[in-house]
Parts: sequence; structure tokens; C-alpha cells
Amino acid sequence: MRRRYIVEVEGVPPSPSPIVVGNQCWISGQLSVGDDGAYIPGSTAEEAKRAFAQVFRIAEAAGFSAADIVYVDLAFIDLADVTDVNRLYAELFAEGQRPARTIYQAAKLPFGGRIKVQAIAAR
Repeated sequence: MRRRYIVEVEGVPPSPSPIVVGNQCWISGQLSVGDDGAYIPGSTAEEAKRAFAQVFRIAEAAGFSAADIVYVDLAFIDLADVTDVNRLYAELFAEGQRPARTIYQAAKLPFGGRIKVQAIAAR
């Protein structure tokens, strides 16, 4: 299988590049950051919304859409916040088309983040 590395994604701060392998796109963990790469604190739901926006922008730059996302990995600082992010998840992904996901608690995230989102998209 051919690998292609995307070095720059317009409007997304530098991070480990997504990797496209065949019909899959592997998107590294994203935090709540602005276009300048600076961490933007907020509630876990607010941070999740910004992190998912980053994931979607990266997927689109790689030729995929949010609808192509088949798996999401969510690292929480506090698992008590899962309910709030579940509401956001239901808004972002249509019923019956929600990606499989893994949820776990992390001891610490970069910049003091409350949530990290990574994903796999497939066509």
C-alpha cells in the first residue's frame, strides 16, 4: 500500500501529519487549539467541539469527509464529562452513522487539555 504524508493543512496548526494508507486516513490526536496552535481552554464539551473541528478539517484536507470517519479515540481527563461530550457526538454524527469509539481517562494531556480526539476515516 502506498503511504502519503500531508505536511501542511491550511488553518490547522502544525501537528503530526495525517497518514493516508489506501482507503484509510489516520488522524493524530487533536486538542482544543486555535489556528495559531495555542491551546484554548474551556469546558470539556467546548474543547471537544474545537478538537473535532480540527479532526474534520484535517480529514477534508486529506480528501475525506466527516461522514467517512469510522473510529474515534477520546482521551478524557475526567470521565464525569463523558455525558456532555456524548451530546456533542450526537450532534456531529447522524444516528446510525456514528463511528465506533474508545473512551478512556488519561492522567494528563498536553497544555492542560481536558480532552484529546483522534480518528480514522475510511472510504
